Amino acid sequence: MERKQLLLRIGALVLVLAAMLTAYGGVLYDLQIVKGEDYAQQSVRKIAYPETVTASRGEILDSYGRVLVSNRTSYQVQLDTAQMGQERNDILLGLLEVCREEDVAWTDTLGQSLSAQAPVSYLRNDPFHSTDSETGETSLTWLGRVAEENGWLEEDGGIPTAAALLERMRETYGLDESLTDQEARDLAGVLYELELRSREITYSTYVFAEDVDIDFITKVKERGLSGVNIVATSVREYNTSYAAHLLGRVGPIYSEEWEYYQSLDVDGDGTPDYQMDDIVGKDGAEQAFEQYLRGTDGVRIIEKNTSGKTVSESWRTEPVPGGNVTLTIDIDLQAKVEQVLAEGVEGLNSDEVEGASAVIIGVDDGSVLAMASYPTFDLANYSANYNDYVSDPLKPLFNRALQGQYAPGSTFKMVTAIAGLEEGIIEPDTQILDTGVYTYYGANGPRCWIYSQGRGTHGLQTVSQAIQNSCNVFFYDVGRQVGIRGLQKYAAAFGLGESTGIELYEETGVMAGPEYTEAHGGTWYDGNTLSVAIGQESSQFTPVQLANYIATLVNGGTRYQVHLLQSVKSYDFSEVLYEYEPVVLSTIDIEPENLEAVKEGMLALTTQGSVARYFADLGVQVGAKTGSAQVSSANTDSSNAVFVCFAPYDDPEIAMAIVVEKGGTGSQLGAMAAEILEYYFSAADTQGAVSAEGTLIR
Repeated sequence: MERKQLLLRIGALVLVLAAMLTAYGGVLYDLQIVKGEDYAQQSVRKIAYPETVTASRGEILDSYGRVLVSNRTSYQVQLDTAQMGQERNDILLGLLEVCREEDVAWTDTLGQSLSAQAPVSYLRNDPFHSTDSETGETSLTWLGRVAEENGWLEEDGGIPTAAALLERMRETYGLDESLTDQEARDLAGVLYELELRSREITYSTYVFAEDVDIDFITKVKERGLSGVNIVATSVREYNTSYAAHLLGRVGPIYSEEWEYYQSLDVDGDGTPDYQMDDIVGKDGAEQAFEQYLRGTDGVRIIEKNTSGKTVSESWRTEPVPGGNVTLTIDIDLQAKVEQVLAEGVEGLNSDEVEGASAVIIGVDDGSVLAMASYPTFDLANYSANYNDYVSDPLKPLFNRALQGQYAPGSTFKMVTAIAGLEEGIIEPDTQILDTGVYTYYGANGPRCWIYSQGRGTHGLQTVSQAIQNSCNVFFYDVGRQVGIRGLQKYAAAFGLGESTGIELYEETGVMAGPEYTEAHGGTWYDGNTLSVAIGQESSQFTPVQLANYIATLVNGGTRYQVHLLQSVKSYDFSEVLYEYEPVVLSTIDIEPENLEAVKEGMLALTTQGSVARYFADLGVQVGAKTGSAQVSSANTDSSNAVFVCFAPYDDPEIAMAIVVEKGGTGSQLGAMAAEILEYYFSAADTQGAVSAEGTLIR
């Protein structure tokens, strides 16, 4: 009985195993025979490559919605050596041949050290080492690091000849002996670039060539060069040649910046938002508003067959373009200011003029309506002309409006006047006698300018008359009584020597005083206060500070943060992401009668004073003040010319400051200011407007 049950159990087990084997065999038959070819084809297709797709940066617009910076589609060549296999060198040689045929330049930083012309030679004595000009320390260059790791240097660490270096590169990179030196040098340059990235010596993707045209793309495709990828990308398109210093530029993250960008988490998801090869804002609005302009990159899945051909594409996450940033500037006004500066500087009676700047600010909110620096540059051709720009002694890349620091000269006298009036030292009708020489500290005291010119004097002067006539003796006396601490207090209240808060990089300038003088090895005397009172001594301010000082003065004492950002909208203009609200940095209570006395003096300058001829037919009344600050004892042409103004007189709307380096006297700038103001007020009634939400003026 037991034997019979055992046999039954064994039989059942055999049947189960047989059924399982049959089923398994059927599945294998189906996979390998029936559907084998189909699955084989699928396996070939299923080689997937994730590709990061960079989101387009947002556009930059002016306050009227005109697009200043946008994007255009460009094609670049990227290399994927993993797809090239053993044919790598032959593929790259074919690519280089196409480049020569189509006159396309490719990236080759080896060319900075080793010439590509036969016979090869070094372009500098030691391309493997660099010396810090400040510390004197020597370090390996990129080429030096690669050479050291590959054993290209001499056994004693010495520098090989250029020919010896090329021979060693041939050996390392496996270059065919039949190649000419020039062909070998070009190919070695490409392989050197690839090695830099593979060793993370430079943190950037190797973009072989940029902005290639359709003829080049066609030839590359015809040759079927595996691993040579033509990638569509977005590059900045500049729709204006003006406002270069304000708009700024974009570029790759430099190695010294990588740690900073790696630490950023803009979207708050806990992970870094930047990759090593990202393009970021380097200066100007591009840098200041990077958080708004930068979009969110997407990931595309590309499926290729074993031949390297793309068979399908799909999105894992789609890219989201950056926000559109609207600035406070009016690009037409900006263009006019830049043109007036360029033409005006050429027409000045000075052979020593070096540079100039003009800033226009909204009185009631600190908005920058125009900000120009002369000479300027062209953003569209920045890279091509970079060497010319940096070697130009006039420094066109230098933003004088925000970083230039100049003695204010007589334009500072309104600070001294307000300080004297508000502290009760003088009243609006107080008269001070100008005797030509201020003798409080001795008979050889400082002189009034009119006395120095022809032994004249201004006689009795009220504060309004002293501003109109720029009477030094009046302000010597008031400044002495106010004292240096009082002058510093009121200067700070007007934002002189203080940050304006603008989003771009700026210098804060210097307000003169004992601390600054003594810190620089000098000795402070009470008499130094006299020079400070008329805008001399060591005081130095930026043009944007001067413009905001006048805006603060004429609006009654409210100092607003200077700003360039007006609003930010989503990439399709459907949503407002940010709207700027005016920020008050400080206030100063100015009695109405005191303010009016100062303003009357500024008005008199344009109606009766040295610049009256420029403003006679303007159509609006303007208050102004001229100034000059000596930078050399040679002659008056070696003085910086300064001019500040506001308009309209009864209801101030804008404040402006103009500075011309070695431009002579400030009165010479009156014509430039009048031309700008005439344009501003005549254009206000004819300015175009956006007809509907999301409609842009281009």
